[in-house]
Amino acid sequence: MKKISHMKKPAWVLGVLFCTLGIALCTKAGLGLSMIAAPPYIIHVKLSRYFSFYTQGMSEYVFQFILLVVTGLICRTFRMRWLLSFVTAVISGFALDGWFLLFGGNGVVESIAVRVALFIFGELFTALAIAFYFRTNLPQQVYELLVAEVSARYNLNRDKVKMVNDVSYLALSVILALVLNRSLQGVGIGTVVITLVNAPLIAIFGKILDKLFIFD
Repeated sequence: MKKISHMKKPAWVLGVLFCTLGIALCTKAGLGLSMIAAPPYIIHVKLSRYFSFYTQGMSEYVFQFILLVVTGLICRTFRMRWLLSFVTAVISGFALDGWFLLFGGNGVVESIAVRVALFIFGELFTALAIAFYFRTNLPQQVYELLVAEVSARYNLNRDKVKMVNDVSYLALSVILALVLNRSLQGVGIGTVVITLVNAPLIAIFGKILDKLFIFD
């Protein structure tokens, strides 16, 4: 089978669309967001009580700006091109709010069967999106930038760094939920499941993408 070439730019677009779609579906499922999406969602739940304009998409790029600072501290440097990742975060934030507009809001659906299906598809879309992000030289979201830059800076395996990164976000999500909202809203059994399967799924999707496409 002939591979499809010139996929770097389409990979970036698909990464943005699939990642935000995955977050939107998992939010609607209400079984727990991914360890990455949970912190900005939890902050959104808290601040939207006081500021109605503070959307979940806005919370995403505000949180990623903080991560951008953390990336610089860990890598002990800062590159101007990293700011482009924040631009990607802003675009993704608007895309996320766009999905919610299409879905009629970010409220949880009632049917448990539909919620489970939304959760499964949401995680699959998210993992596929990150695999696409890793195969483009266009600006990634800050989540992926942190993993890529730390891996390169200290010559570490990217999939292993991703796993450690995800577990760290899980701990942060629990702490934020309890401190800010005195509940585990946004964190659930789904969050734990995603923490365990996210990195392996990204690696699997990555191998599939490499067989189908040429990212030149």
